[in-house]
Amino acid sequence: MKIERSKYLNRIIAHKWNGKVKIITGIRRCGKSFLLFQLYKQHLLDSGVKEDHIIEIALDRKEDIFYRNPVTLGEYVLSKASNKDEQYYVFIDEIQMSYRVKNADVDENSVAPEDKDLIYTTFYDTLNDLISKKNLDVYVTGSNSRMLSSDIATYFRDRGSEIKVYPLSFSEFCSYYGGEKADAFEEYLTFGGMPLAVLEKDESGKRSYLNGLHKQVYLKDIVERYRLKDDTILDALIDSLYSSVGSLTSAHKQANTACSRLGINTSDHTIKNYLDYLEDSYLFKQAKRYDVKGRKYFGSPLKYYATDIGLRNAKLNFRQQERTHLMENIIFNELVMRGYAVDVGVVKLTAKDENGKQAWSQYEIDFIVNTGNQKIYIQSALNVDTQEKKDQETISLKNSGDFFRKIVITDGSQKFWTDDDGISYVGIIPFLMDESIV
Repeated sequence: MKIERSKYLNRIIAHKWNGKVKIITGIRRCGKSFLLFQLYKQHLLDSGVKEDHIIEIALDRKEDIFYRNPVTLGEYVLSKASNKDEQYYVFIDEIQMSYRVKNADVDENSVAPEDKDLIYTTFYDTLNDLISKKNLDVYVTGSNSRMLSSDIATYFRDRGSEIKVYPLSFSEFCSYYGGEKADAFEEYLTFGGMPLAVLEKDESGKRSYLNGLHKQVYLKDIVERYRLKDDTILDALIDSLYSSVGSLTSAHKQANTACSRLGINTSDHTIKNYLDYLEDSYLFKQAKRYDVKGRKYFGSPLKYYATDIGLRNAKLNFRQQERTHLMENIIFNELVMRGYAVDVGVVKLTAKDENGKQAWSQYEIDFIVNTGNQKIYIQSALNVDTQEKKDQETISLKNSGDFFRKIVITDGSQKFWTDDDGISYVGIIPFLMDESIV
């Protein structure tokens, strides 16, 4: 049984023949290739496109290594699409594996130092050339945000359309799981939404697959891509971030942690680079802190959330299963999947201490969901079954000083309801299943 990714498939279809490169990004093994080479290809075939008019190249396959040369890649595509009166679809998988090639006819000594990069041909040049052909519709996948997402504006400007793909959402997971949603959530909470892990039939297979991804794919990718001499600090940093999802951290704090745990001195700058590498590889996503009343961002500390909770659990050998932190991570991921910009809120309140002096207190709003000119405040809580817990979870919401929507998401299947203060409550399962709630 295959898992349909209708949301992403419809996004690709909506961008068909728009004159731009369709850039499908996301963490490795989240289903980008399956989406493009299986689901979208089948859609095209069902729509009457001839199979030989779909040109497929996978740069992570040994048989296609030759096309990592961007010049050769472009020549190959044009040779396959020789009939200019007919339309062709071009699929290129893992485009970040393409290397740059020096232009042989340029005298490097005559080029100014600041222009040295211009003597090389890159995949950006090849893709821009291909989309200039009226009979080609070009799609690429990639697993590195630094080379793709952040470069779309620079290299493609208005000629690239990014489609971000994530591991399975809970609703996608449920479409395959088929059992009770409460049971499905327990499985999702443990093993996450990486498609091939979901398709594994038994728990040992899921554990083995997820562990292998970290060691053989993600860690290896980062070490090779950034030419790291040693992965000890990077591996420890991953463990530390996974252990503290939902907690504030900084490069300085992580550098101190590496020193105390490993006995290795490392700089804040090195840790900051490693944090960037982990984000660029889509293993983690950063959430900034926002002063709700002061209307400004804090520079540091920040929060980091795992892209997939199953990968997080596997890396920690399924030892640290704090439900509050896992719920918070899943809610964050769901909001990001829905296309929202998400921050962590801070509400500052003043009160007089025992000496009558004014003192500041800070309270957190787990998530601020930005929807244009509007915001939605979301708090994650295991439960609010006593007045004390309810007060604790809602003090920041009640003191935000505005009238934006406020929602508390609790564990379980509690139906949506709103109290006399205008604060809404809903269980995490209905929240994950119904996008109309947020």
